[in-house]
Amino acid sequence: MAEPITAESFQRATDGIIRSVSSVIDGKPQAVRSALVALLAEGHLLIEDVPGVGKTVLARAVAASIRARVRRIQFTPDLLPSDVTGVSVFNPASREFAFTPGAVFANIVIADEINRSSPKTQSALLEAMEERQVTVDGTSHHLPDPFLVVATQNPLEMEGTYPLPEAQRDRFMLRISMGYPDAQAEALMLRQRDTDNPLAAVRPVVTVDEVTALIAFARSVHVAPAIEEYAVALAQATRSHPDLRLGASPRATLQLVRAAKVWAALDGRGFVIPDDVTDLLEPVFAHRLIPSRSATGTRRPSERGSAAGDPVTQILGQIAASVRVPLAVR
Repeated sequence: MAEPITAESFQRATDGIIRSVSSVIDGKPQAVRSALVALLAEGHLLIEDVPGVGKTVLARAVAASIRARVRRIQFTPDLLPSDVTGVSVFNPASREFAFTPGAVFANIVIADEINRSSPKTQSALLEAMEERQVTVDGTSHHLPDPFLVVATQNPLEMEGTYPLPEAQRDRFMLRISMGYPDAQAEALMLRQRDTDNPLAAVRPVVTVDEVTALIAFARSVHVAPAIEEYAVALAQATRSHPDLRLGASPRATLQLVRAAKVWAALDGRGFVIPDDVTDLLEPVFAHRLIPSRSATGTRRPSERGSAAGDPVTQILGQIAASVRVPLAVR
């Protein structure tokens, strides 16, 4: 954008992105908003759910709404790390090795079904997601800015999946689930997509430079010391909870606050309130936490796979209720 970003221009731009993505994803406003938070907070998004509920469509709709370089990687068991990061190829004419960039060199990378590839290939994204660069043959190559990985994965109970290691999960700022659409949204989908593909009609509403300006504006949102202490207290509570074997990392605390800044800006506020933090507590923390065996064993079979029966969700609810909420936030 030529002019400096204001609260009003931020709202116009983000509302345009949300409308664009929502024209493809029916009845999932929270999923659309979460994807935008991951983009503007300079994080990465993990979408986990069963096949056919729109995980890849959401990722492609976000990418199509931004005039930027987009690459899609279909993760399969035979995918190699060099397919993701790139490889040095010998040039007979110059008698030198030249680096050929891999699919990760884009502003938005759609990592489709990321848990269908081997752990070795999954780990090829670790450096890229954290340091926004890849190192091949001792040489580091910087990735474009902004850089967002939107990964989809199927539940681990499904055939042919490999669990993401803890270090990989910790690099995703948010994890969301699409869920099945309600009856009205599903009926609307049948009518709208009988002859047309709405994804083909999506046009970019912002450029890369505009996204960079929106990121800078969101970064300037004020966070009071009391809010920072509140976020730290929530993270500390996960590390000392008796039913958790692994608590939230310092990276998780940092990303919780960054996401809360964007959440506040999307609501038209220049400062973060406690509700911004608690609204994002589960999508930012849940995928990083590992419950103890005793906590996992308390679930009834009928509860497995449901949010209500997820021990981590229950524990985060207990933590949110037990940690004192700050009163002064300005």
